[in-house]
Amino acid sequence: MKHLKPQEILELTMETAVVKAGGSVMKLLTLAVLAGAFIAFAAGGSNMAAFNLLASPETYGTGRALAGVVFTAGLMLVVLAGAELFTGNVMMIAAVCEGKVPILRMLRNWAVVYTGNFIGSVLIAYMMASSGLFGSGADMLGAVTLKVAAYKSSLPFASAFFLGVMCNWLVCLAVWISSGADATVGKILGMFFPIWLFVTSGFEHSIANMYFVPAGILIKSKGAFAELAGVSAASMESLSWGGFLLNNLVPVTLGNIVGGGVFVALAYWYAYKRA
Repeated sequence: MKHLKPQEILELTMETAVVKAGGSVMKLLTLAVLAGAFIAFAAGGSNMAAFNLLASPETYGTGRALAGVVFTAGLMLVVLAGAELFTGNVMMIAAVCEGKVPILRMLRNWAVVYTGNFIGSVLIAYMMASSGLFGSGADMLGAVTLKVAAYKSSLPFASAFFLGVMCNWLVCLAVWISSGADATVGKILGMFFPIWLFVTSGFEHSIANMYFVPAGILIKSKGAFAELAGVSAASMESLSWGGFLLNNLVPVTLGNIVGGGVFVALAYWYAYKRA
């Protein structure tokens, strides 16, 4: 099983960025909706697998580790089935620095893909909320979903930003490593461990949060979930579309751009092209 050297992965990453920059709006949007749905499926599945463990302080760390195992399926679906994920596309920065992609084409890609990711993620959140599945485990899945959403939507800006940086540093390393493998099993292993690490650590992924927080918003009116969750009134008040945007989505997205764009793409571009 062959694996590319880091400098070869950099060249492949920049070539891929050129293709992404030239994609039509409808193609990018369609593939981005799929990616948002894939990540949402993984987010929902990770909560289902671990909600009982996440509900208790004594087993919380184990719950995060189990959730991380399940969540890895999301990026695997994106990479192996083929889809456009914003957090991976921040690595297009390397191609911009090399002069292969105009910055406006990169920003166009980001805007279209981010929008599509949001549509796909919220679609799955809506279907989950409408399915009755949050009543699983005597309503504990709904309670934990609500608690997670309330926590995320009440994060201080700086906390959300740095959690976003660390998250996408690992996510883009997962994409980077998997890009260097020529066999499916190598790509899977390359993605598995960095993604498992980011979820276990509790870092913040903007596209996953497009499922986690809207899911909480959509079920917050159900009294049984709120009572079981034990969420404070202040946290419940911040659990709104405005709170999600200002307290989580904006800082986490900015952090994701820095984490993957600067500490992976730009760092490797500088090391192999300028240093």
